[in-house]
Amino acid sequence: MSAYDAGSHRRWREQLVASQPDFEWQTLTLPPRFFRWRIRGNALSWLNEPQLQEPWDLLVVTSMVDLASLKSFQPQLSATPVLLYMHENQFAYPDSGDQHGSIDPQMVNLYSAVVADRVVFNSEWNRQSFLAGGTALLAKMPDAVPGGLMASLAEKSVVLPVPIDDRLYVRRGQALNFKTPHLLWNHRWEYDKSPDRLYLLLNGLREAGQAFRLSVVGEQFRNQPREFQTIQAAFKDELVHWGFLSTRSEYDQLLQSADVVISTAVHDFQGLSMIEAMASGCLALAPDRLAYPEYVPENQRYRSFKDHPEAEAGAAVDTLIRLMAQRATTSPPDLWRLSRLREEYQGVLMGLLSRHQQTGGTE
Repeated sequence: MSAYDAGSHRRWREQLVASQPDFEWQTLTLPPRFFRWRIRGNALSWLNEPQLQEPWDLLVVTSMVDLASLKSFQPQLSATPVLLYMHENQFAYPDSGDQHGSIDPQMVNLYSAVVADRVVFNSEWNRQSFLAGGTALLAKMPDAVPGGLMASLAEKSVVLPVPIDDRLYVRRGQALNFKTPHLLWNHRWEYDKSPDRLYLLLNGLREAGQAFRLSVVGEQFRNQPREFQTIQAAFKDELVHWGFLSTRSEYDQLLQSADVVISTAVHDFQGLSMIEAMASGCLALAPDRLAYPEYVPENQRYRSFKDHPEAEAGAAVDTLIRLMAQRATTSPPDLWRLSRLREEYQGVLMGLLSRHQQTGGTE
């Protein structure tokens, strides 16, 4: 069940179904729009869903699903075990200044985690920021907060990343270009990916005399930060690709032709686009924060100055120039391969089913 079936959510569930053929799957999804209604109203949207009347062995739901309400509205599912997959958590989203002030999305996450039998996160940073955010929220409550709640959630949580298809792990036929590297920035075109920091980084490279070529690609939206227009105009002579690539094959070719994949993000729960590019043979250049320390080598992480973009850009420039001078070697994220993680996913699913069968569904 995917209550906000955005790109990464859709990709994950489709991959899960395809990689676990021993299970018989049925899917329920809702379109990724009207966020506040989706995260608070999805259980109501599915109120009269015929599939939910059937006897299921296991529910796998994404982090946008209001699991507490769902089980309340669908009492026939009360004993069905549930795996909750946390692509993100609402405690750790940065404030764009446009959101309505409400703790409802956070409470949906928290209640769902309480109801789920197993909570799975796509990164340790996602897990830790959820636990810290939940602890901080409960500390603000005036009374009647159950003791040990966050500890119990930590105990039933594990980390299983979104896997990377093995086909993306390629051995390149040509060496990296250390003289004029092809830089790739491949993220959603939104404020939390910090295009302003990308501009500062590129401008810093130009001032330092470091030549480069540039591709800026990713999912675009009607409203996007104005820094993208600034970057396109300022670095038009360096551009190789600009905008959204319409086919997966074009994108895969770009991953294999770039030399360095860059992140300037202040928010990234796993960083799928970074991991895919690294699997395809790119060096990484990422801030030393979020989930990046889990897979980006230390020498490819620049010092994080979250509240000082200019200082951070300077650190990124220095790191890139050093990587080029040292002719750094790539580090494919082999632990994120689908062929490896497939068995771990199967183990979690079978563990839930086995425990449920042993208890006769009375837990």
